[in-house]
Amino acid sequence: MAYQLILFSCFTTKRMNRKYFLSLSFLPFLNKKVMAQTANQPETFYFKDDGKIPNNRLPLLLYRGALSNGANARDLQKQFAVNNWTNSWDNGVYSFHHYHSTSHEVLGIYKGSALLHLGGQEGEKLTVKAGDVIIIPAGVGHKNLGASNDFGVVGAYPDGRSWDLLKGEPGERPKADKNIAALPVPDFDPLLGKSEGLRKLWS
Repeated sequence: MAYQLILFSCFTTKRMNRKYFLSLSFLPFLNKKVMAQTANQPETFYFKDDGKIPNNRLPLLLYRGALSNGANARDLQKQFAVNNWTNSWDNGVYSFHHYHSTSHEVLGIYKGSALLHLGGQEGEKLTVKAGDVIIIPAGVGHKNLGASNDFGVVGAYPDGRSWDLLKGEPGERPKADKNIAALPVPDFDPLLGKSEGLRKLWS
């Protein structure tokens, strides 16, 4: 069976280069190499609008130890693509508070660890490590406070949506709020598929 391959051009910012890799279109199989043998229930985190970062009424989901040992960036991209989370990249997390108003986002940690500040300045600081997966609703702030030298993370977006980069600056709202409110709940959880995970917790 042939799979469609799409080559994404490099996306560059002043602070970080995010390289877009070959992204597989929807794959009709589950990449069992990527998933841990038992899937834990995700931790849920709710963040309120702080006046700068809008956050979201939907909870951020954190799956601890969801990925098997040895899973690499390519494995994660394939697994997310199985559930139609594409437009993926492999790099890092920006070191400033930011959010996306045009898409939800999944981050899969395949190597190393990092301390992330989630939900804006008044949010929570959480350590994530290899094996963890974070589903970030549109509008929820995130920032890298420091990472190990080998930190590796893959990001992807439902239906391959394009994402914007907002920092809680004047003039972003109310347009950003309208973008966030218009987004549908994804048809699939990036890890668990059609009927589990965010499909239940975001309904």
